[in-house]
Amino acid sequence: MLKFDVVVIGGSAAGIPAAQTARRHYPDKSVLLIRKEAQVLIPCGIPYIFGSIGSCQADLIPDATLQKSGIELLVDEVVGIDPAQRVVTTAGGEQISYERLVLALGSLPIVPRIPGVAQENIFAVRKDVRYIEQMLATLNQASDLVIVGCGFIGVELAEEIRRNRQIKITIVEMLRHCLELTYDVEFSVKAEEVLQAEGIEILGSEKVLAFEGNGKVEGVRLSSGRVLKADAVILGIGAAANTELAVKAGLQLGPTGGIQVDRYMQTSAEGIFACGDCAEKVSFFDGRPSRLKLASIATMEARVAGANLFAPRRSNLGVIGVYSTILGKTAFAAAGLTEKMAREANYHVMVGEAEGPNRHPGCMPGAENLKVKLVFDAATGVILGGQVSGAMSAGELINAISACIHQRMTADDIAIFQTGTHPGLTASPIAYQLVNAAEMAIANGRKAQ
Repeated sequence: MLKFDVVVIGGSAAGIPAAQTARRHYPDKSVLLIRKEAQVLIPCGIPYIFGSIGSCQADLIPDATLQKSGIELLVDEVVGIDPAQRVVTTAGGEQISYERLVLALGSLPIVPRIPGVAQENIFAVRKDVRYIEQMLATLNQASDLVIVGCGFIGVELAEEIRRNRQIKITIVEMLRHCLELTYDVEFSVKAEEVLQAEGIEILGSEKVLAFEGNGKVEGVRLSSGRVLKADAVILGIGAAANTELAVKAGLQLGPTGGIQVDRYMQTSAEGIFACGDCAEKVSFFDGRPSRLKLASIATMEARVAGANLFAPRRSNLGVIGVYSTILGKTAFAAAGLTEKMAREANYHVMVGEAEGPNRHPGCMPGAENLKVKLVFDAATGVILGGQVSGAMSAGELINAISACIHQRMTADDIAIFQTGTHPGLTASPIAYQLVNAAEMAIANGRKAQ
């Protein structure tokens, strides 16, 4: 029997940082990472395999990442966990004892029970090299693609698949607008305009009733009665926690179906931790169950779990939800609650917006428009969320906004935020969008009073 101080099951966005963090905090402990995949895809890079980077091999996490950290790797599938004996068993017949176990099992794409869904050329996006290569080969020959779901995976795949291909793409979405679960309407509409300008059709407020065909998909029947021609379909409607192994081991699940964990990422079994998509989550804002699943959340939880294995050192305050994407030449980013979400959660909100060039003066090379919208709790002034669109710098600015949310900064705190500015790098200190959006929220709050 093999013996390790720490065993991590899973080798993606949660597993790797969990193992690395364990090594950094407990350098005298031996660490083994077990994964069933021979090669591991970078999850957020999967859409770009179909366009910008062109192959699975360009989107792999190198094993050198583990080797440099002194982490041992076993490529095998764990088929059983004995929490009482602290032993895991693999499909290859290995039995491995542990002091601490970290479950970083990830998630599985949701496949709805719609008639005809099991037909050939209907794909859910799996984090598996062979599966993605099969998708790529099919899409290279397809002429009519229907994507079900207009969230991030749907819009990113649509745009990337459209590159260098003569293919008709239609996205079907149950909600009125694309990305509506993440952005307020004005940002969603702008995203739709970008996609439509690229020839991608978006059908909002539509529902798929059936996939038609005779073993291989030929069409998609909608609730409106319309039938879309399709020789390929992609399901992009979300993911569910991968908990089969945890359930077999007798671990408790949470209200959304993830492995139940506490603030230290400890499961219901002593010595077993869980992090990433497989773990249950709560909202940063109200502590209620959250279904958010993001690589950025997975890595944060992994760093909490890895640090706490032998002593409580970090606490998970809950998920904020930080997103960013690029459509065409426009960046879209969001963190925390949108105005709509905040109002639905019964906050009395004050909102501020600021828009202008991200360089100064505006004639500087590389200048692009940047819009910032901030949402605050009017009662306390504490920031609840923010959205950014326009220049590529939105991707980093939203991280700054997330830091403001995490530290529960107020509108006044942000208004007097000390910024470093430069004509070739940022907006003018006079017109810095983050600061000015906070000032506008304060002014709007006073008007409302």
